[in-house]
Amino acid sequence: MQPKGYIFMKKTLLTDTIKQLRKQYGLTQEQLALKSGVGLNFVREMEQGKPTVRLDKVNQVLNLFNYEMAPMPRKDDR
Repeated sequence: MQPKGYIFMKKTLLTDTIKQLRKQYGLTQEQLALKSGVGLNFVREMEQGKPTVRLDKVNQVLNLFNYEMAPMPRKDDR
């Protein structure tokens, strides 16, 4: 069971998007951490697809780029 407030991640569209946005804005991982108010290790782990990350911290980072994580219906490809 995953801890409350955490999401399971792997290399996904989210991790790729955050890395692309960071590079698009010319930020290093350290600068992104400082500007968004999260730790450098969090940024590194998030971009590498750490299996669990705190959703509130993901949104702190995304907020810098005017993005946010939000629930969506799943696509049923069956």
